Amino acid sequence: MPHALLRPWRPGDAGALRSAVTISPDLITQLPVDTLTTLAACTRFIEEHLAPASDAGRHLAIERDGAAVGNVGIGAIDRRHGTGWVYYWVAAPARGRGLAAAALGALAQWALTDGDLFRLELGHRVNNPASCAVATRAGFLAEGLERAKLAYGDERFDVETHARLRTDPAPSGAALPVASGTW
Repeated sequence: MPHALLRPWRPGDAGALRSAVTISPDLITQLPVDTLTTLAACTRFIEEHLAPASDAGRHLAIERDGAAVGNVGIGAIDRRHGTGWVYYWVAAPARGRGLAAAALGALAQWALTDGDLFRLELGHRVNNPASCAVATRAGFLAEGLERAKLAYGDERFDVETHARLRTDPAPSGAALPVASGTW
């Protein structure tokens, strides 16, 4: 795998974000693609949504060969129950290289140890087998089906939920390295 790591998003990643949404129209399910049409809009989105980190959640850029090519994040953190919701995306040209699974594995490792969470959850459309493979490679076990949960346009999609517990065995795949000072 080329040099890849996880790091915080920076305003200078606006060009990479703009490129990702331009060449990956399917990211409309993850990002407000229709509003990310200029570098200024992408910079604002990074500054307001991707760069800030808090106890409630955070996004990390998946960097490959010096450029942001994707995102992995955690949100909906519930400290009382020790749970969080994780998500990921990778721009089309960087897919198929194991980056999403390695990024998700690194985030999960942090969240379940240093992040002091017990359970991480995610969901993917059942018509997206690649996302299911990412979840599985990162150690997330399938738990069930949520019928017609998501709506895109006039179409509804079933979602398969997955979870990884602190007590689950760690997956065998490699996790992406994390830039110092990221957590």
